[in-house]
Amino acid sequence: MQMAGNKHTIHRFDDELNEIANLVDKMGVISVNQLRRAVKSLKKENPVSAHKVINRDRKLNALEVETDDKIIQLIAKRAPVAGDLRQIITLGKVVTDLERTGDEARKIAGLCVRFYETDHHSPGDHILRDIFSMSKYVGNMLEIAMEAFSRLNVEQAFGVLRMDEELEVQFEAILRRLSTFIMEDSRNIGHFVDIVLGIRALERFGGHAKNIAGHVIFLSTAKDVRHMEADDVQQLLGLTAPGESAWCDRG
Repeated sequence: MQMAGNKHTIHRFDDELNEIANLVDKMGVISVNQLRRAVKSLKKENPVSAHKVINRDRKLNALEVETDDKIIQLIAKRAPVAGDLRQIITLGKVVTDLERTGDEARKIAGLCVRFYETDHHSPGDHILRDIFSMSKYVGNMLEIAMEAFSRLNVEQAFGVLRMDEELEVQFEAILRRLSTFIMEDSRNIGHFVDIVLGIRALERFGGHAKNIAGHVIFLSTAKDVRHMEADDVQQLLGLTAPGESAWCDRG
């Protein structure tokens, strides 16, 4: 990623800033892969693969530490102000959200270990299917948010805000559906809390993708859209409604 803004007379500042941004891009790729591998381990009932996902989270944590250290060094050496400081601080916030998406992916892998590393009754596919579909959706959210970050694309970032609205609708519908499964078959009671915690982890994963999209908007426009409804953000930025392709399912 190349950060926006005017080139500096001290070209090393631009190089260091872009080095940090590239580390952030790398974290985004790892985070999406972690979620997909965690869900795959759950689908395949493979706790060995799930443990690998859990252990791999250390790589994301290490990148967070490395990136934070580079941010601190850059601030100390260059004493940035105004727009430069805004960029650096916002990069740090993106890093924090990415590290937390890794934590949520690890929780999904933990479900696989809990369900299939013991001889306890495992949940049926009809209970797990919402985790599979929701994980695909929030994985797409993060991919689009990171594309928006790489391109500093406000329209793509706004699309993620719209996706988050749909995510909240999905989340409530899934909770209602799970309650129905409990009433239909009491054997599902033992898994209810675990499944709800998994769904909550995915909802939070999507929430961090939304946060990253908001950071992209702040980087690009200097407008803080945290805690704002998507309609208000659209009006504030003067955006036309993005096409469905901006946040569609990528298959």
